[in-house]
Amino acid sequence: MRLNSPQMNIISRACMKASRSLIRDFGEIENLQVSSKGPGDFVSSADKRTEKIIIEELQKAHPDYGIITEETGIINKTNKDNRWIIDPIDGTMNFLNGIPQFAISIGYEEKNEIKCGVIFDPIKNEMFYAEKGSGAFLNNSRIRVSKKKKIKDALLVTGGPKHSSKIKEKIFTEFIEVSKNVLSPIRKFGSAALDISYVACGRFDGYWQRELNYWDIAAGIIILKEAGGFVDFFETDNDAPLKKNILASNSNIHKELSDLVTKKDIE
Repeated sequence: MRLNSPQMNIISRACMKASRSLIRDFGEIENLQVSSKGPGDFVSSADKRTEKIIIEELQKAHPDYGIITEETGIINKTNKDNRWIIDPIDGTMNFLNGIPQFAISIGYEEKNEIKCGVIFDPIKNEMFYAEKGSGAFLNNSRIRVSKKKKIKDALLVTGGPKHSSKIKEKIFTEFIEVSKNVLSPIRKFGSAALDISYVACGRFDGYWQRELNYWDIAAGIIILKEAGGFVDFFETDNDAPLKKNILASNSNIHKELSDLVTKKDIE
């Protein structure tokens, strides 16, 4: 890893430590205990175990920092100036079905701004990371967003809706609208963290998704920005600050994609 700030070292160490048990668990899918968190939303014992390892590692370094995490919730609520944002397995359903498309995602937020982050795909051994002002990297190579200039030529990725979503029809209509304007079929890979990382390194040209959780994309925000990409949050709900609608792409197609996704006649 090229970046050597204390936070980056702490995050990367936590990712590597947690990934060891995660890789073992992935090899023994049939033995995992699975409990339902709600319709279409599952959590595995691996999720909880991975999160526990990460939290322990981060708290060793900074016991006073706040933590926002998928399974445990919010830790040290009073510290809002320094917070770790954790998703132990982004792409849980892929993981549970033996599909090697999931990642550990950890971002560090300081005074409401993501300063650095790591998204680690333990199966492919790909670590995406960035720190504000220092560029974005995949393993030890600098990454940049693609240079595609027109939305019709773009390879896009999205996700959702969840089974519990109350705006399914809107999301489906939006998907159709965007599909009509691109030549290649839109991809759905099932991991928001990796989707945004793939935009950052130019594998995809753009990504949008509604009803995400903050921990899904916190680390990805800084990685994409440092790779030269644009990130917008649209139709923000002030009553649900940890819920996000995101649009991320290179600078060339950003406006076109934004116009399609936020079209008023989709309502």
